[in-house]
Amino acid sequence: MALLLLACCYLYLQAAMKLFLDWSSYQNSGMGDAYADIPKNGGDFAKAVAVCIGSRQCEQGDKGVMCPSFKATGNPALSPGGRVKFLKAALNSSDEKALLDPELAEAMNLCVSCKGCKRECENEVDMALIKAEYLAQRRKSRELSLRHTLWAHLPKLLAWPLVRPLLALRNRHAWLARIGERLLGIAADSPLPVPSEYGSKEKPATGIAFDNRSTAPAREVVLFVDTFNRHFNSDVAEAATNLLNAAGYSVHIAGPDDNRTTALCCGRTYFANGMIDRARSEAARLLQALQPHIDAGRWVIGLEPSCILSLRDEYLQLGLGEAANKLAARVLLLEEFIAKEQTAKRWPLAFKAEGGRALVHGHCHQKAVGAMKAMRKVLKTVDGLDFELIESSCCGMAGHFGFEAEHYAASQAMAELALFPALRAEPHAAIIANGFSCQQQIANGGFGKPEHIAKILYAAAIRHGLYSNAGAAMQQQL
Repeated sequence: MALLLLACCYLYLQAAMKLFLDWSSYQNSGMGDAYADIPKNGGDFAKAVAVCIGSRQCEQGDKGVMCPSFKATGNPALSPGGRVKFLKAALNSSDEKALLDPELAEAMNLCVSCKGCKRECENEVDMALIKAEYLAQRRKSRELSLRHTLWAHLPKLLAWPLVRPLLALRNRHAWLARIGERLLGIAADSPLPVPSEYGSKEKPATGIAFDNRSTAPAREVVLFVDTFNRHFNSDVAEAATNLLNAAGYSVHIAGPDDNRTTALCCGRTYFANGMIDRARSEAARLLQALQPHIDAGRWVIGLEPSCILSLRDEYLQLGLGEAANKLAARVLLLEEFIAKEQTAKRWPLAFKAEGGRALVHGHCHQKAVGAMKAMRKVLKTVDGLDFELIESSCCGMAGHFGFEAEHYAASQAMAELALFPALRAEPHAAIIANGFSCQQQIANGGFGKPEHIAKILYAAAIRHGLYSNAGAAMQQQL
């Protein structure tokens, strides 16, 4: 009878707070532990919050990713453990508006979802995922601001022809940037990225011929061209395609879906702004498009860490079923794929650099899943390249965080912890960074735009002379 009563109470509390993400992997967390301190509301979400044991490891040490907001401020309330305390208080409250508490809001707003705690906390507190649920819960009582609505719908907005000239105009005229700051809260001191001149249905011209010296039958892979590389760095997607073609792979481009009107998107911008239902819809559309490739056993290769790693992480919490698990098992970043093929002795191309020094900044999500090992391994195979991985936390841009007026100073403080000093110490070194937001933070800091590893490797393969007539036509439209 007691067990039945407890089960009924559990089901009631689950129903009282409709959860937007699948937290079932935490259903047994803390059960039977008298000291687990699981909040009374929130069901499995509350258990995910309660995995924090208050060790304050997130407040120690200068190395690692966790936790950039604490590192920059020294404020314990802005550490994962500090956020957990606020969240537990809200989830234990009988006030349905407790999640709107201003102190909790400030603590969560300064979380940059770096995922460092998921890797470096001894109990793997996933504050990035917790924040997504928190934002979704807040949206039930308070709609998104216009600014956050624009951030969320960015993949759609970038298809509008007027966006490029408007952004360029804003960057050229300080008075327009100041108006934007007053009206939308977008920091006037931070230039906004401008899409390339190629629209969503166009692509730059490339060379047609390439000399593939492999006589083996072409192996098939899929390149997922994310929103940011599609609209801002189309040359990165082109370099990756050319490189894979030259290594003997037939490349399918995961671009617009079957109706050829709407580009595929991972849904990351919706997820980051608490619009979980929209994120789930985009994820389901991408899953449907990739399903035939997954069934055929092809690898899905990506370029932008925050997007491609969502397919291995956040997709598993969206309630998308076994299809999401199968996709997660077949998704790799470009450098992870190349490292895997090199280890298996299936990668035919060698790389040669012109020489010189390069500094490598890893995206937080690359670090959180251990993907920097693959980056180091592949760069070590580039003959003549002297490189060093910068030991740093988040760059501070964190998607749209560094563009927001109230967060601009915090963003710069995070960059000044280690990244900017390392770049200033070697002003003549080349910079390698895969993350689009990282590239923007570095460029806006006056260090020049970093190069994606795809372009570094493509140039190094050409320089080695393994194939001529550099460049291969994109097999499908970006």
